[in-house]
Amino acid sequence: MKIITVDDDKLVALSLKTILEATGKVEVTALGGSPEDAVRLYKEHQPDVLLLDIRMGSGTGIDAAREILSQYSDAKILFLTTFADDEYIIDALKIGAKGYILKQNFDDILPALEAVVSGQSVFGSEITSRLPELMNHTSAAGFDYESADIGEREQEIIELIAEGLSNKEISARLFLSEGTVRNYISTILEKLQLRDRTQIAVFYYKEVRSQK
Repeated sequence: MKIITVDDDKLVALSLKTILEATGKVEVTALGGSPEDAVRLYKEHQPDVLLLDIRMGSGTGIDAAREILSQYSDAKILFLTTFADDEYIIDALKIGAKGYILKQNFDDILPALEAVVSGQSVFGSEITSRLPELMNHTSAAGFDYESADIGEREQEIIELIAEGLSNKEISARLFLSEGTVRNYISTILEKLQLRDRTQIAVFYYKEVRSQK
């Protein structure tokens, strides 16, 4: 897989490049050190994954990711940072990042990259365990399932996605084929005008769970 790494600590960026390329599974096509670099390099290389730091001297990775996703809605952005601030995590979820993991969990980086390339969203265990609390702190919009034509089975799938279950686990829980689960998820995304599974989870905790 081809990735770009953007981190304002040059030593960290170079170390990541060396270690990831040593696996034989990753090609780091470019290194950057600022939000501006992230936007420019993504446009030039359009990698499989953009591995992006949060806090950088001239701005944040959130700003860069927001700009990239406004132009490339299918961009796969994985945040790799030492900061687990609530605000950053919520912003990353809202803009549609594919993952948010902490640098100290280095062994998780390659598996996270592989998961993101395969279409999954990845958030470290420290982040996932805090999602219900984080999203309950945001404002609810008085969402009504009926108004969005969300059926009972679709509601079940939304809740299971929010619990972190994979398509395979959902299919086993509901006695459906994985293909049927994928079809349900596609329909849910279309009805709610969302981009991916992560945004379904955010939607659930923000718009539904907070009203219960």
